[in-house]
Amino acid sequence: MAGTDKHTIYLPLEDVDSEHCAMIVNNGLDGVKGILSHKVELNNNRAVIETGDPATAIPNAVRQIRDLGYGVTTVKKNYPVMNMSCASCAASSEDVLKIQPGVVNASVNYANGTGTVEFVPGITDAQKLKEALQAVGYDLMIEEGDEAATSLEDLQQQHYNDLKKRAWWSIGLSIPLVIIAMVPALMKLPFAVYIMWALATPVVLYFGRQFFIGAYKQAKHPSANMDTLVAVSTGIAYIFSVFNMIFPEFWVNKGLEAHVYFEASAVVIAFVLLGKMLEDRAKGHTSSAIKNLMGLQPKTVTVIHEGGHRMEMIISQVKPGNLLLAKPGEKIAVDGVVQSGNSFVDESMISGEPVAVEKKEGTKVFAGTINQKGTLEYTAEKVGGDTLLAQIIKMVQDAQGSKAPVQRLVDKIAGVFVPVVIGLSLITFVLWLIFGGEDGFTHGVLAMITVLVIACPCALGLATPTAIMVGVGKGAKHGILIKDAQSLEAAKKVNAIVLDKTGTITQGKPKVNHIKWFAGETEQNRDILYSIESASGHPLADAVSAYLKDASHNLKGLHIQNKEGRGVVAHYNGKEYAIGNTALARERNIAIDNNVTQWVDEHVEQANTVVVFTDDTRVLCSLAIADAVKETSKQAVKELNEAGVEVYMLTGDNEQSAKAIANSVGIENYKAGVLPQQKADFIKTLQQKGKVVAMAGDGINDSAALAQADVSIAMGTGSDVAIDVAKMTIVSSDLIKVPQAIKLSRQTVATIKQNLFWAFIYNVIGIPIAAGILYPFNGFLLSPMIAGAAMAFSSVSVVSNSLLLKLKKLN
Repeated sequence: MAGTDKHTIYLPLEDVDSEHCAMIVNNGLDGVKGILSHKVELNNNRAVIETGDPATAIPNAVRQIRDLGYGVTTVKKNYPVMNMSCASCAASSEDVLKIQPGVVNASVNYANGTGTVEFVPGITDAQKLKEALQAVGYDLMIEEGDEAATSLEDLQQQHYNDLKKRAWWSIGLSIPLVIIAMVPALMKLPFAVYIMWALATPVVLYFGRQFFIGAYKQAKHPSANMDTLVAVSTGIAYIFSVFNMIFPEFWVNKGLEAHVYFEASAVVIAFVLLGKMLEDRAKGHTSSAIKNLMGLQPKTVTVIHEGGHRMEMIISQVKPGNLLLAKPGEKIAVDGVVQSGNSFVDESMISGEPVAVEKKEGTKVFAGTINQKGTLEYTAEKVGGDTLLAQIIKMVQDAQGSKAPVQRLVDKIAGVFVPVVIGLSLITFVLWLIFGGEDGFTHGVLAMITVLVIACPCALGLATPTAIMVGVGKGAKHGILIKDAQSLEAAKKVNAIVLDKTGTITQGKPKVNHIKWFAGETEQNRDILYSIESASGHPLADAVSAYLKDASHNLKGLHIQNKEGRGVVAHYNGKEYAIGNTALARERNIAIDNNVTQWVDEHVEQANTVVVFTDDTRVLCSLAIADAVKETSKQAVKELNEAGVEVYMLTGDNEQSAKAIANSVGIENYKAGVLPQQKADFIKTLQQKGKVVAMAGDGINDSAALAQADVSIAMGTGSDVAIDVAKMTIVSSDLIKVPQAIKLSRQTVATIKQNLFWAFIYNVIGIPIAAGILYPFNGFLLSPMIAGAAMAFSSVSVVSNSLLLKLKKLN
């Protein structure tokens, strides 16, 4: 809510490095909702905003500045949100976070109990957010690091143990209550009502106290959640029964029997607690992927100091450059490079590939993988949060905490669900009073309680996030990293996929098969060729430099210019040299005689990529480079076609080589000689035809196409740029994982739809039956006890259905 006081807000700016930039930002803030006045201070790199409503102004200003192409320094973190009991709790705690000054965006996921908050440092901080949530009955765990993770796990286990104890005690006390209520002879015994009261009171007021505390805190702010429904329903039943126990003559004088419903109030609480216990247990299984990944991190490692002295050290103290030891059977502690030793390492927990990978001097090893037989000494490269395993854990956590587009609608429903149910229960009571005859009041109270009990937003709130958590976790187990829920949902609709050739369909490790010197085979020319290719980051250039490295030297003073999609030009000692395709040679007016043409054509027909090395006037040599097709590429293309996905291959390579590769894997649609921007344009053309397009690639030159695609897939051996842009990453770079990712998406979306169907249909059918719609026809009135059991079952069934995802095969 907007206040009358003016607040001065300082937004730290990024990339605003000139007066012109400052003017663009300042003008862009004109008319932004919630801003009263503003200015940009270039020297201080900040925007100064005056507002009467910081909660509205800050998010709007940040969005506007980012839309203009500039940045605002923010912190985005995940925190465990404590004391939530249902999906409405997630919605209300999210609303509380969003209205805090300085918060740009917030999202709370009930299924995994975490909140993702983006805020502007200096305006707010984690402690202020924690205090804001505590004021409405929730809490935020803001401690970080290994100790905090252990503490959170301990707290969650403690909560589960407490819940289990309260559930079993409640059930134990409720069983004799139900027996007394159901057996007329026992009900007629002296003091039977007082025995029931004695049994029900600890269940309602002690073991079920969390519902009344939660409802009170919600009422203070005026809000409502599942605690409200349970507290109101059981509270009415309990108070009504106490009144009838103490003042039975009130009803007797009216010719009515003074019924008590202690068993209903106690059994409802017992069933709700049992349901929450089973739900917590099932939810724990949905996040097993994260627990398994975290369990891969070793606690200690052996460090080799100078002179060969070995010492055990806790993992947090390892620094880049330390020499570490991995004995047979031990886990690799951090990412590094092998310095000595030979072994095979099981990397299945990261890549999803079951075959162990050979490791020798110069090869990379990754944290969490298991050394099998030999002993390895390796130098630490990336430690702590920089390791591949840590990045995977973070990506999986972020993805599991994100919300699928369908969840937005569910959140809106959950947000109004409880007030609507309370309204329906009151309408039910009034209708029974009017049309229920002499038992109208009693039946009305029971029906009102039953409506409150049976209607629970938890099943709705759990339907999407639990499926997402299991789907993302399953993907991680198979080496498919999914960046967010939106891309997991979108992959289901993919009906066209564009594949890059090198590193995606092929192994991405080209090798020089043949070299032919046509003129000028001198040591200097070899050194120039080697120096040019060593300076280039292209995979083909790496193949050439690897081929020449034993007999060549790296020259200084070369000035290199990249010719996109064609090759490289370099200047050395006043002469111009180039290496690239024949188009680049012709562009430079280099004569290509028949001998060169014949050699080039011959090797191109054999599916080689051919490059020519020229000086100012002639072709010096030509090289034939081959990149082997991955073993599973043909099967992957077949599975994509069978799934109804059209497959296209785009490559910067020549026509003959592209044709040979396409034919070998069964791709009918391909294009050769395609520049990076043309890949993005091709995807745009497919999208204009109504296609939902996925793009799989591994290079920097694929980043524009990946950004254009509806679903972007980076092959894990590729560049950091490609992986950063992509919404999915295939850790092993095995193409067979792409159809598996699409299949996983379809399985997950199907599970979400099933969950939502059962959650909605349960409430649509359950609430009218609870209200007594069947009573005029067959005299059936649903018991609050049965309603409590049904409500508990609904949430557990949704979570259990999500867990079935784990059993479905991807291959």
